[in-house]
Amino acid sequence: MTIGSLLSGAALAALELILLLLAVSAGLRLVAERLAVPYAAVLVVGGLLLALVPGLPRVTLPPDVLFLIFIPPLLYSGAIAYPLRDFRREFGPILRLSVVMVLVSTAAVAAVAHALHPSFTWAAAIALGAIISPPDPVAILSIMRSLRMPREIVSILEGEGLLNDATALVTYRLAVAAAVTGAFSPSQAALQFLLGGGGGIAIGVLVGVIVARVHRVTRRVPVVANTVSLLTPFASYLLADLLGASGVLAVVATGLYAARTVPKVIGAETRVQIYGTWTVVTFILESLVFILVGLELPNITRALDRLPLSTLLGEAAVVSLCVVLVRIAWVMPSTYIFRIFFRWLRGSHEPLPPWRSVFFIAWAGLRGGDSLVLALSLPLLTASGARFPAREQIIFITFCVIFITLVLQGTTLASVARLLGIGADEEEAAEDAHARLAAAEAGLRMLDEPGIASSQYPEVVRYLRQRHRQRARRWAAREAEPHEGESGDVAHEHFTVAPSHEAAAIDELRAEEYRRVRSAMLGAEQRAIAELRDNGVIADDVMRRIQRDLDLETLLLETSEPVIETVSEVPSAINAGR
Repeated sequence: MTIGSLLSGAALAALELILLLLAVSAGLRLVAERLAVPYAAVLVVGGLLLALVPGLPRVTLPPDVLFLIFIPPLLYSGAIAYPLRDFRREFGPILRLSVVMVLVSTAAVAAVAHALHPSFTWAAAIALGAIISPPDPVAILSIMRSLRMPREIVSILEGEGLLNDATALVTYRLAVAAAVTGAFSPSQAALQFLLGGGGGIAIGVLVGVIVARVHRVTRRVPVVANTVSLLTPFASYLLADLLGASGVLAVVATGLYAARTVPKVIGAETRVQIYGTWTVVTFILESLVFILVGLELPNITRALDRLPLSTLLGEAAVVSLCVVLVRIAWVMPSTYIFRIFFRWLRGSHEPLPPWRSVFFIAWAGLRGGDSLVLALSLPLLTASGARFPAREQIIFITFCVIFITLVLQGTTLASVARLLGIGADEEEAAEDAHARLAAAEAGLRMLDEPGIASSQYPEVVRYLRQRHRQRARRWAAREAEPHEGESGDVAHEHFTVAPSHEAAAIDELRAEEYRRVRSAMLGAEQRAIAELRDNGVIADDVMRRIQRDLDLETLLLETSEPVIETVSEVPSAINAGR
């Protein structure tokens, strides 16, 4: 029995296309790494070239299905990795970019589109503005991960990417409703904006609370916990959408809440599996969404056969230029105006942000797959039975804006950063060293607890104390000079072990005691870094990185015989107690 006999022609074509896209995605990711360019741009170009291959199966999914498949999990993945402390610290700039900037850009694009072509009614022009105004969180996250930038810039851009879709979606739906029915109520629009946003946040937090409680039950069953984690963004989005609230904000709120609570209630094995699962899922979905953007071009051009290509390209170029320039023209002055105003209001003397950082934020307005999904979601007809105004032009312009911003701006971000002299600051490295030092000290304090200090195998305690004092001294030096090494260059020291044939044998009783004492130390270290995160001393991503190291050592401790890291320490540490 063959696969072809089990599946229909359409299903088999879809399966073949998905497998082909996954294989191409993996190859293009390697190409992007080799060329040192953002892989989002490489994937779009790859999808465009792939669309030219004759005989390639064409599988078209409804836009709302595409949106549901891609947006909730990718937003959730970004939210659970986003430091909540940074969100609170950069809330002002994030709010201005994700709400005010989107509305300003929408108005500017609408004015330009309406002036360019008579087929653009005001409602259709506003719909176009709402579609292409918000930078895509997937594009931003995929590119910012590959650049070493100051934490402030990364936090603002990622925070903007998580929230701006909510503003755009509300504006988009109001504009489409006005284009379809011919009616528009400003008061109703404002009420819908407020209720949809507030309701989405409330629903998202509620789902987060429920999910955290569910994880308490599944904490020792990693497979079930992984399944719950994968279903969470869809549950949050669908519930909010069903109740007429913002599904985007609901997913973001759920992700931020889950990132704060879930790691505390699940075990080491579950945490490692969940983080690994989301890494793979995020890569697959990001790759597919960018390739699909390129694959859509033939479908778009076929729908535009009756319109002159030169006119369409001219309109697309003007609108793309408008999108880029309006962001720069708004971000540059507004950043300083708001900062100076609030500094005067609070009577503070906090320094103004450097213009280089502000310009980089203004330049990093990349559009992506969510804009194309919104464009493809436009209805075909209005309530009167007429064609939706300028629908084909809107889709074509959207594709051009995505292509230009991803390829032009995306591939130049690293060069712009170098030209402006922007590089990674020492804040994250210092936080990492401080947290690792605090964890090592917490582990040392655990050795003084009565149940451990009075161990019948003092040589085990003595060895662990010696090893962790050395570790604490190392991290104290790193905290004082964070630029001497990157935060992750010794990340695996927690669980690095010597080959068993080189290590001294520890008899079974001492091995059990080693596991017991080290497990207690690891628990103390986990609590120490969680407390630092809860108190705002370190960011969530720093905690997760150290937590992962501790989790891996915990798993190694549970699944292998303990061996000593430095062979020369074995005789003096263990034999001293004999």
